[in-house]
Amino acid sequence: MTPRITPLRRATAALATSSALLLCSLVPTAAAADPATASASAPSVLSGAQLAASWTGPLSTRDRYVVDADGDRFKLKSGNWAGAQGTWQGSGDVNDPANHQARQMSHNIPLGLDRKPISQILADFHALGLNSIRLPFANALIHDTSTVPDSAVTANPQLKGKTPLQVLDAVVAALTADGFAVILNNHTTSYRFCCGLDGNERWNSGQSTQQWIDDWVFLAKRYRNDKRVVGADLRNEVRRDTWDDPNWGWGDDHDLNKALEEAGNKILQADPDLLIVMEGINWQGIPTDITPHGRPTLTPVATLSNTLIRSDKLVYAAHFYGYTGPNHTGATGTGETHDPRYEELTPAQLAQVVDDQALFVTRSGQHFTAPVWISEFGAAGRGDLDARERAWFANFTDILVKNDTDFAIWPLVGWTDANGTPQDNWAMVNYSADGTRLGVMDTGDWRATAWDKLVNAPGRTGPIAPAPRWNMLNLDYADYNVSATKLAGPDWSVGNRKGNCPDSQRLAGLGRSDSRGLCTDAGQPVKGTGSWTVVTDERYVTDGDWASGYSKLQCPANAFAVGYSVNKNAMAALLCAPAAASLPVNGRAVWFDNGDNRPATGGSTGSDWAPGHYKGQCADTEYLAGVAHTWKWNHGGVPDALLCRPLG
Repeated sequence: MTPRITPLRRATAALATSSALLLCSLVPTAAAADPATASASAPSVLSGAQLAASWTGPLSTRDRYVVDADGDRFKLKSGNWAGAQGTWQGSGDVNDPANHQARQMSHNIPLGLDRKPISQILADFHALGLNSIRLPFANALIHDTSTVPDSAVTANPQLKGKTPLQVLDAVVAALTADGFAVILNNHTTSYRFCCGLDGNERWNSGQSTQQWIDDWVFLAKRYRNDKRVVGADLRNEVRRDTWDDPNWGWGDDHDLNKALEEAGNKILQADPDLLIVMEGINWQGIPTDITPHGRPTLTPVATLSNTLIRSDKLVYAAHFYGYTGPNHTGATGTGETHDPRYEELTPAQLAQVVDDQALFVTRSGQHFTAPVWISEFGAAGRGDLDARERAWFANFTDILVKNDTDFAIWPLVGWTDANGTPQDNWAMVNYSADGTRLGVMDTGDWRATAWDKLVNAPGRTGPIAPAPRWNMLNLDYADYNVSATKLAGPDWSVGNRKGNCPDSQRLAGLGRSDSRGLCTDAGQPVKGTGSWTVVTDERYVTDGDWASGYSKLQCPANAFAVGYSVNKNAMAALLCAPAAASLPVNGRAVWFDNGDNRPATGGSTGSDWAPGHYKGQCADTEYLAGVAHTWKWNHGGVPDALLCRPLG
């Protein structure tokens, strides 16, 4: 099949080659047109009032599910309302529609406001069966003091004279008033869209990490009184720039794992109700057959997950498009390799790859367990049809249905030209200049059957019971403070790297020689109101010598470990929080100086939170009361044993 360039594709991974050539949206040629496909079962449509009455904000997470304020499952059935991220493609006159994606000049606000009153656009979103909207924006929008031209809001004259940010305010208010959950998505830095070497490769492309975080904190505060603004989707499709790859866990300025956590915790300090959505790395490496390259997506999360000060607020996200692949940029010609695209995989192969790259995160009881939101996927629905893409779309939506997966289709809104032909045939709803609608709910769009199957799919509903959590602490390069209590106080172990569990959790395990830790809330004792204790010596070893010949850091009676500090990798201090009630003082020593010593069940035993290092871990029914270490025998002061005591 001969590939071609088209502005109608949502390019997700065009990258730098060794000559730093910009690769933009490159896709296969479409096949012959297909007759209209009738919908087998139209989506269940709720009015704005009905949708608003069906759930209560804010949202949080339990196990692999997103839940509302009442603890009921809230499955994200979402779409991307694009435009506020910008549509200019980076060359030519920015005022010429020909230089914008699909010749759709958004004026840096959500598309369609020139063609349809916002109330009618939202009615079409209801007709699609949606309950939530992913709302992309550019950092430039936050600082843009210009007003949008009147022509950009012809159908919504109440928006005349407003800045792009004020238009976004109005769109958010209309969406939430109509019952939709809104997740803001930092899609780009500048208004340039999209992809490859467009200056938007990383969160700190064209801006500092601090500016990026400051912008997020600004938005969190701006919308925090609206509990239907439910989430912050931190950054879209992080990828390689000309010279450097993003990484996951190196501790430098290109470390996405580090940046996401830093931003997420700052946002939660500004608004503790928001979901924090973290997308994995979209691309690393130079796409040639002789150089390393690939699309990591969420695979690094298996051994280095994220921990926030609110452990019930993390959602992971991933994107899948048929014309890309696990090791394929989606390009043709320069930048194309011989790796398969997703649409070239068999249904079984596709299901396995999607699980390996994303859906494994939904497995219960692991340090990485969280909801996964497929926040972008899509296909072209009208006009010429690509048979492979059509099969991929059916197979991929089958995977989403089988796994009861949260999703967001790309994109929602596009335009039709003077002949009534969609300018972006990926859009779920297209509007002509006079507002006439042509959408997936209208005849002639082959995606209708798969879409209706997806939005009507049976899945988990109703109350979701709270489940134990396990979360990692990562002291590889710096402090790892995810305790809101300790973040609000002074440095409790000056000169040492510190790890603190979220306030809802306690320390459950330590890695030997790598400074990793594991926290849990399984059977969590209620914290008392007294001061927390920093232990640097053996003064609290009062109930017998449980590690003879070793130095011991032990919590006071009726206190449990919630953090630790290290100097290099040697133990420096143990942080202990008081329990509200008495705790047993009998216990056992868990040695891990010569191998792993972890519970057989529970406790994130199906995942590795300190890869390549021995791990010691208390059982879920125990609390960690002490750590033994020594400088003898070249042990280097790293933890060798834990004192684990029963919770009751």
